[in-house]
Amino acid sequence: MTSLSVDSSTPMVAGLPSPELSDEETADLVPGQKSQPTITPDTSGPVSRERKLGDSELSYYLPGRAAGVNDMYLHLGFKSPERIVVWGRVRAAWAILRMRHPLLASRVVMRGYDDVRFVYSPPLSPEHALAEAGSQLEYRHQTKDDLIESYLNGPRTLSNERLSYLVVSRTPAKLLTPPSTPRISEVSPVSPLERLTDDDIATDYELFICAAHSIGDGMALHQFANDFFGLLGCASSQEAMEQLVADEWKQRCGQRLPPDVPALPASVEENLGTDPSRFRRVAGRIDFQNSLDKQIGGQAFPRRSDPVRHTIVPTTSFDEKQTKAMLKACKAQGVSISSAMFAICNIAWARMSPREKQELPMMMYAAMNIRPCFPKPIHDSYWFLAVGYFNIILPNFIPASCDVSKTFWHRARKAKEQSSRAANSPMIQSRNREMAIKRGKQSRAWAKEDDEKEAGVCIPSAPKSTSSDKPPEPPRSPSVALLGLSLLGNLDGIYKHANFPDIRLHTLTTGSRQRHSGMLLFGYTFAGKLWISLGYDENGFDRETVDLFWANVDAAVHELLIQ
Repeated sequence: MTSLSVDSSTPMVAGLPSPELSDEETADLVPGQKSQPTITPDTSGPVSRERKLGDSELSYYLPGRAAGVNDMYLHLGFKSPERIVVWGRVRAAWAILRMRHPLLASRVVMRGYDDVRFVYSPPLSPEHALAEAGSQLEYRHQTKDDLIESYLNGPRTLSNERLSYLVVSRTPAKLLTPPSTPRISEVSPVSPLERLTDDDIATDYELFICAAHSIGDGMALHQFANDFFGLLGCASSQEAMEQLVADEWKQRCGQRLPPDVPALPASVEENLGTDPSRFRRVAGRIDFQNSLDKQIGGQAFPRRSDPVRHTIVPTTSFDEKQTKAMLKACKAQGVSISSAMFAICNIAWARMSPREKQELPMMMYAAMNIRPCFPKPIHDSYWFLAVGYFNIILPNFIPASCDVSKTFWHRARKAKEQSSRAANSPMIQSRNREMAIKRGKQSRAWAKEDDEKEAGVCIPSAPKSTSSDKPPEPPRSPSVALLGLSLLGNLDGIYKHANFPDIRLHTLTTGSRQRHSGMLLFGYTFAGKLWISLGYDENGFDRETVDLFWANVDAAVHELLIQ
């Protein structure tokens, strides 16, 4: 169960602007610039569709307004003949999916902390859909590492006006400049690129998908990537794909929606609904608070203050033979790789903890896919947020009287028990509902405080209570998480490789732009291999401590999982 902004009217190859544009015009097309040309819709066309952001969506949107905290990315390395990855085919596939999943093509309008809205303006025609898709698509010649580095640490790619973006990259710098995006009134039936491809050569490409976390989660990203490759790698010609664009537009944009069809996918809170019983609502709030009180954790990485955030993502993978050995060992012990990864992190940290710091347990938080909690959605898009959270708490010592292997597998089973208890709790809906409310309130308060600081408004500190009648509150146990884990499971179950036989996916990396002193460990199997990555702000932590922990993780995997 665990899983977990700018417009430009002409695509560019990095460093190679279209020759038809002046220097002044191309300056507007660089990601991160604030002023870009936009397509102005005809007011006689389909009306805009909108809805307010829910609490969970706000908790991701508000902190990311300035620097893009939480902006997600998914990188996929693949081999393919050039004829498949030409501009026209990629743009058509992107256009189709933007119409199927309108939050990808929406913008955010903020009128107040309690009134933030997704606004979707459907394309006015199939040609308009292609033009809009082309404006959010870029061809580059960067390596995987360069793509990730620039996205995580460079100027923000996304914005209120751009909630998703697509990059296709190829190295070495041999990628041909795609044609200018056609105006709404003219679309070339065949891209010039198609006449220049070599069908017999499989070339290395990088696909880089960017999306705001407020519109979806990791499961949506991976399902989208599978559907994208399914369209791109199909046997249809480019003309047939553009006809599919026209058919998709006619079905979804060329007519007004029936009154019983929602304009956009629902928020987490709408999907969870409100319990009609007042007693059950009160009971849910009490249960939620009690569950929070039980979350005890006293382990944390030493932090340091640095105004400049710099996220790095050390990644390690294990070959198919090693991965099969790990899966076999986990199956024999009745656990999954995900449960084992909690225990791996626990052992790695416990081995570096001094005795005086071993009294308090170690807590880790993880994301949970709560789609199974929702009723059958009316809107057929899977691009919406559906993430809950739970904690895993394990002891922070290794008994000297017990074999470390036995301790490891015991704790892996304890992690499985806690994960299952969280996922199968009869209170799962109310807990996620209350968590969404809590996160929404916090995000509004913090956003208001950030805006006041930015405006130079002096914020008075809250007066201390002087009442002697109020009894002192009992001391609370610390509730600190060492790090977060995003355990995506077997992604080969999502990617239907047989549906795109001419495309071979071989590498996957995922993550998000992080806050200062942010840290998140990812674990998943893909292309038959286990991948583990640690995304963290290297300027926000003591580097030696993190390096030792990461080395311990790798050593524990080899010692305890690979048999």
